[in-house]
Amino acid sequence: MKDSHRPDRALTTQNPATEEPLDSYPMMTDAEMHAALEACHAAFTDWRLTSFAERAEVLTAIGAKLRARKEEFAALMTREMGKRLQDSRDEIDLCAAICDWTAKAGPEVLADETRELQDGRKGLITKAPIGVIYGIQPWNFPAYQAVRYAIANLMAGNGVLLKHAEICTGSGLMLRDIFEQAGLPENLFTVMLIDHDQSDELIAHKLVRGVTMTGSAKSGSIIGAKAGEHLKKTVLELGSNDAYLVLEDADVELAVKTCVAGRIYNNGQTCVNAKRFVVTEAVYDAFVEGYVAAMKDVTLGDPMDEDTDLGPMARKDLRETLHDQVEKSVAKGAKIAVGGKMPEGTGYYYPATVLTDVRPGQPAYDEELFGPVASVIRAKDDEDAMRIANDSRFGLGGGIFSRNEARAQDLAKTHFDTGMVFINHFNLATPEMPFGGVKDSGYGREHGGFGMTEFINAKAITLPK
Repeated sequence: MKDSHRPDRALTTQNPATEEPLDSYPMMTDAEMHAALEACHAAFTDWRLTSFAERAEVLTAIGAKLRARKEEFAALMTREMGKRLQDSRDEIDLCAAICDWTAKAGPEVLADETRELQDGRKGLITKAPIGVIYGIQPWNFPAYQAVRYAIANLMAGNGVLLKHAEICTGSGLMLRDIFEQAGLPENLFTVMLIDHDQSDELIAHKLVRGVTMTGSAKSGSIIGAKAGEHLKKTVLELGSNDAYLVLEDADVELAVKTCVAGRIYNNGQTCVNAKRFVVTEAVYDAFVEGYVAAMKDVTLGDPMDEDTDLGPMARKDLRETLHDQVEKSVAKGAKIAVGGKMPEGTGYYYPATVLTDVRPGQPAYDEELFGPVASVIRAKDDEDAMRIANDSRFGLGGGIFSRNEARAQDLAKTHFDTGMVFINHFNLATPEMPFGGVKDSGYGREHGGFGMTEFINAKAITLPK
């Protein structure tokens, strides 16, 4: 163990709208990292003995404190990663709702179960916390990504560590302060200011009992393998290329309006953004005409401005990657219907863009475009649209537009190979419903009570006759 090691740089944040530096945070030495882990574990040993009612009371207070500091927190998130101010406010509201729902539902979800065994004995199943859970989280939802796993695990009685994305370090620290101001015991939720090598060491440490990570499929594969080396359970919420089907009987006007919002929400940088638009021949021309016109009207500008529809991307390299995907798609036959040009001037802005003639072999078809670029794909009919939607290595979310809601529901249940399906609307997440995907979009579930039982010990206690 290299106690003297301190990473040779600090964590820094920058405003992507102005390119101006915001703040700098010294990184932990190895000794500081281990001390923080041990302090979190010590806090867990007390927290695990608290009642569900006590935990719920703290979670409810966290929700109230988030609402009380909403404007301050929202402004910080917008400065750090460029999302529209209203989107930042909505994110805080969602986080508070997660606290409220988890506090209310937690005692029932985590309650002991009794079973009558076939031989006449009695069985008791108790859902015991397992220890410190380590979360590695991305930048696109600075509050929500951390709240999503932290609140569920705190309700379950676990301790929580957070390694946040560098660009939203300030948001992670503000979240810690809010948790503690609301009454959460100190050190039970700890922000780890560490580098990748230190993170690997943390995963290996015996006091870390589980790892949850949100990010790209490539990163998830690395983290999953590292945790697997040490027999640590993981929950991975990874990238996606969500398909929204516009079927032959769709309300085209509704589909256009919803698919614009679904593509540009959070500046197009969301795992469950609507990304591929699979449109049947019968309504293709009408959809493309309306969709291109609507995307052309999207206002690109200062995310602090209430009239802005689309703010900057979070980092320069992310914008360059997105533009490269667009150019490679065009080189392989895609056509730019609107947008697709790198803006000049300050800020990491990219315009709302629509690509048509999208086919297999193009990045716009095969890869996740993590920014405000829509891929429109023509399908012969409804059956072909469903085939195209499933023709992806990803499977997080998706959508169906159809006037026949019962048929759309049957398609969603039986044929759509994805973790979540939205019928005739777009949504991010709700506390009551499970969140997660299949295939290269990862495994495990959060929300809906499922997140509270991912990292527990379902302990079987059997009594004699």
